[in-house]
Amino acid sequence: MFKPFFAFVGCRYTRAKRKNHFISFISLTSMFGIALGVMVLITVLSVMNGFSKEIRTQMLSVAPHITLRAFEGNLIPWESILHKLKQVPEITGAAPYISSQGMLVEEGSIQPVFIRGIEPSKINAVYPLEKNMLEGNLNSLKSGVFGVAIGVDLAYSMGVTVGDKVNLIVPETTVTIAGVTPRLKRLKVIGIFKSGTDYDNQHIFIHLADAAKIFRIHDGITGIQIRVENELQTTKITHQLVKIFQHKYQVTDWTYEHANFFQAIKMEKTVMCLILFLIIIVAAFNLVSSLVMMVTDKRADIAIMRAMGASRKDIMGIFMVQGSIIGVVGTIMGLIFGLLLANNVTAIVEVIQNILNVKFISEDVYFGIGYLPSDIRALDVIIICMFSLVMSFLATIYPAWRAANIQPAEALRYE
Repeated sequence: MFKPFFAFVGCRYTRAKRKNHFISFISLTSMFGIALGVMVLITVLSVMNGFSKEIRTQMLSVAPHITLRAFEGNLIPWESILHKLKQVPEITGAAPYISSQGMLVEEGSIQPVFIRGIEPSKINAVYPLEKNMLEGNLNSLKSGVFGVAIGVDLAYSMGVTVGDKVNLIVPETTVTIAGVTPRLKRLKVIGIFKSGTDYDNQHIFIHLADAAKIFRIHDGITGIQIRVENELQTTKITHQLVKIFQHKYQVTDWTYEHANFFQAIKMEKTVMCLILFLIIIVAAFNLVSSLVMMVTDKRADIAIMRAMGASRKDIMGIFMVQGSIIGVVGTIMGLIFGLLLANNVTAIVEVIQNILNVKFISEDVYFGIGYLPSDIRALDVIIICMFSLVMSFLATIYPAWRAANIQPAEALRYE
């Protein structure tokens, strides 16, 4: 099989046993450094993607993918809008809601809350609130009962459980003979939910009809909650809905509603990537050092090859091939071990926790996530491997150029 001269010699130099063991050590260090950088990057990015995915799932377990509201006031009429939404292929569920703010009061404990009126029979088509119920049943949320489902953290802070009653104070007043008094309604706790997010401490759910009575909404609703087939396509679908309704309504998705939180995660991921990419860059500098020492060690060989007719491009090709082989092998090693580690990181951490009898990840801190999630994304893996290969190739340029500039007469003068 035909092999170019420089590729043949470069491969031979890579496989050859060297008299200078220090050069061999530096080459191996470069290879393992590249492998370590690729492995760590794949693992860390997979874990960060896993956390982002789990937190997104937790948030969307009590929140809609898309929300449609009127620019001012209540949404009237809403039945025709709901019917038109259900005809959009990407939408899998839609339900009306009423929202406002208030305060829950019980035995001296006062907690500000976001109030959301929903229809229990339709809400599970938008987000799986029923699956998050720790106690009670969402079907108990019936019109006229004035029941309420509250988060587990809110229930704990107020010291209430299913069957207890709490007072809801709404930001409206009532004029009586005694003067102006705040409006108050007694609610019965019919269920406690847990989502692992701030909703557990800030949100309560009541029946849509009860919310209309409490807030004196005689016609219309606050808006419509929408669920789509793929939550990662919400921005595209949001623009589609804006065009369908000809900009008559305010349409926002979860990426807008929780923009600050997910932007913070994105920034943290970017900074972490930049820091970990330095591992590969340091390994590339080690590769430069090993190739420069290799060029110095092989000066006589280079001079002989030049004297026998090898061109400067051939000499450059020899050391570029040698450095590239180290980079490719290191990248492949890092890819294999990185995928293995990222794919099994959850089980590995659990084993370590059991052996050391410690808890690295607390559910109270990480949005109810008590394990190390992992989500391997092909694009991230490709970018990491390409960066590693490019840095390895760039690291070969200077040593190869230096080797090509060796003059045969000067190199052989003292040989």
